[in-house]
Amino acid sequence: MVFNSLEFLAFIFVFFILYFNMKGKARLWLCLIASYFFYGMWDWRFLGLIGISTVIDYQLGLALENEENQKKRTNYLIISMIMNLGFLAFFKYFNFFADSFAVMVEGLGMTPSWNTLNIILPVGISFYTFQSMSYSIDVYKRNIPVEKDFIKFATFIAFFPQLVAGPIVRASEFLPQFDREIKWNWERFISGSGQILWGFFKKVAVADSLALVVDNAFFDPMVHSSMQLAIGVVFYSFQIYCDFSGYSDIAIGLARIMGFDFPDNFRTPYFSKNFSEFWTRWHITLSSWLRDYLYISMGGNRGGGFGSISIILVFMAIPIALTRNIWVIAACVALIVGTWLYMKQGNTESKTGFNYMNLMNTMLLGGLWHGASWVFVFWGFLHGSYLVVQRLIGPYFGALMRFLRFPKFLQDGVNIAIVYFFTCLAWIYFRAPDFQIANEVVTGIASLENFNWANVTNKFGIASGFMLIGMLLFVEITDFKFKYAGLLQRSPAFRVVSFATILWIIAFFGTFGANAFIYFQF
Repeated sequence: MVFNSLEFLAFIFVFFILYFNMKGKARLWLCLIASYFFYGMWDWRFLGLIGISTVIDYQLGLALENEENQKKRTNYLIISMIMNLGFLAFFKYFNFFADSFAVMVEGLGMTPSWNTLNIILPVGISFYTFQSMSYSIDVYKRNIPVEKDFIKFATFIAFFPQLVAGPIVRASEFLPQFDREIKWNWERFISGSGQILWGFFKKVAVADSLALVVDNAFFDPMVHSSMQLAIGVVFYSFQIYCDFSGYSDIAIGLARIMGFDFPDNFRTPYFSKNFSEFWTRWHITLSSWLRDYLYISMGGNRGGGFGSISIILVFMAIPIALTRNIWVIAACVALIVGTWLYMKQGNTESKTGFNYMNLMNTMLLGGLWHGASWVFVFWGFLHGSYLVVQRLIGPYFGALMRFLRFPKFLQDGVNIAIVYFFTCLAWIYFRAPDFQIANEVVTGIASLENFNWANVTNKFGIASGFMLIGMLLFVEITDFKFKYAGLLQRSPAFRVVSFATILWIIAFFGTFGANAFIYFQF
């Protein structure tokens, strides 16, 4: 069941009627049953998987809370990590690593004789696994008290608005909200409905309309002009943004109507002036999760050790071997060698160098989290490279801009353009099914062959796409001044006009094929 389907509209209508006519434990049971029903509509067999994970982590949480022996507590945490990461590794990465190993073996002149399993990826496993892991880690560190009510804990893990594609809501943020006395609130309904409608606009009108041009460009890049490919990449940058942030908007809006407050997951990421800022605006709940539970654990700004070096070398060995693009290979090798040499200069520089390695490893693992493919790992490598290079040359670039006496708005414009350009370059590898297609797109754009409007196909679809992107950017830019969420609350006239306009645009430009959200595959 997807948000943009008639089945979900019927489901949520019935759910809200029951929800606001129940209280206490009955309402909690309704949330849990509705969440399992929602998830079971994808594939009922995976209800057992999320159920087993929930029961084990609940029991381990109680053990972590009650146990005083630190060694036993550590063992309990390790069991939780092994279970959660084991499920994730088996269902998401088994075939990936088996196939990658087969490629290496074949490269040595041997032929592997086994057949990998045809494993179906459970929808949302990456999201609820991270959510459950953060709970176990926080209870282990005694940052939060254990949740003794199993129904509350199970609902926290399976809560249907954000179950399959986030945002990743931590136990410290979510569990205390179950203790609120929730009643129907008209202001919450208006605010939540506005965010839901905006999410539907992003998904149904913008993302799904751009998808046709994007799919065409990436299906066979060799037959398209450089302008067609460049438009395809630009459209993909907005397709994935509107698709994913649209889901988050709908999830946050639904939760708000129900009386829950979820954190923002996107804040106009394409207006970022550097790559660090980009990752505080894009998929914010994942970025903060990786920072708090991975980057800091590896040493963060404090440095690291041999493990930091080994992870990056292992992760980059295979994608370097698989890609045939000499520039990709050169970039990987140069960054690894350059960072290594930088680390060897002295104690302070060594600590800084290990910090760069920790940044890189976080982005590599973040890339692998997104999908079981080396192109996702390489996408993570590119963003890790951007963060490292930014720290190396950022101060000098800023000094150059000041020396040239660029006005502040022009400096910001240049920085935003640079960040967006390199983000789009990375999106090519994120979208392409393999390195060959990705390299063909990069090469085709760089050739500037037939870089003119006359060689562009589907001109009407492209013009419509740019118009929708323009609408999106206009609202996001003007929202800085007018704060539309507040206007929706204060002005009934603005509310009626806004809702009617968005509904009309969705009806006129929307694609109503119940297309699944892109992040369901992750």
